[in-house]
Amino acid sequence: MDLKEAVKDKIPWDGTLPLNEFSLSASTFSDKWKMFNHSFPPWLWNPCPKHHLNSSHKVEGYLSLENVCLVKSCEEEKNHGSLSWKAESNISQAEEPFDHATLVCPEFEANHYDFHIVYSPSYRVPVLYFRSYYSDGQPLPLSEIEKDLPGHSAELLLESKWTFITQEEHPYLNRPWYKLHPCGTRDWMKLLLSDTYTSSNKNFIEQYLVSWFSVVGQVVGLKISLEMLNIEEKKLFETTASDIFE
Repeated sequence: MDLKEAVKDKIPWDGTLPLNEFSLSASTFSDKWKMFNHSFPPWLWNPCPKHHLNSSHKVEGYLSLENVCLVKSCEEEKNHGSLSWKAESNISQAEEPFDHATLVCPEFEANHYDFHIVYSPSYRVPVLYFRSYYSDGQPLPLSEIEKDLPGHSAELLLESKWTFITQEEHPYLNRPWYKLHPCGTRDWMKLLLSDTYTSSNKNFIEQYLVSWFSVVGQVVGLKISLEMLNIEEKKLFETTASDIFE
């Protein structure tokens, strides 16, 4: 380690991820997700033309997880029971071919969700964007999305709606999407990873997105497999999203 790196490591980490390291961390997250979450479709990297000013890194893009359905039975909806995420292709195993977009089932209702992980150059952290729609393609209003959120997330949303979930233009698609506001991300990432940070630690950079999603995923009900986490991170996994976002 040279003098410059030694001095850098003495400066407290601010909880952010450099833009030029986002694609590396995204690749590790995508590979681990595919390895340990077989019931879900994979997170895919979508390369995009550079649009960040003064961008000097070679790769720019975002991760996407799409065609995921939140399946709930009428009885579950009535009793506010637990809901389950499923890949769209696993909703039915009927031998007859059918169009998932027009599938109507009297026992189950399915709200469709698309999730994107996009880098924010202003906050210097990843941000979870999402959209939701009914089987006929019509978008869900926020009031319906609230019903799909885990209990602790729904309560927090009621208390702080526009600082927790906001709607704005997707930075690459130029269409309105919802996002989890990243204003406090760097603070709780410091709580999660500051003890393991060094500027030259490649494993730290690779694991950043996995650690980040272990918290953010809980907000929308997407919990990661514990096998995706390092030993130190498993000890911190008991920290819930509601604890961190308070």
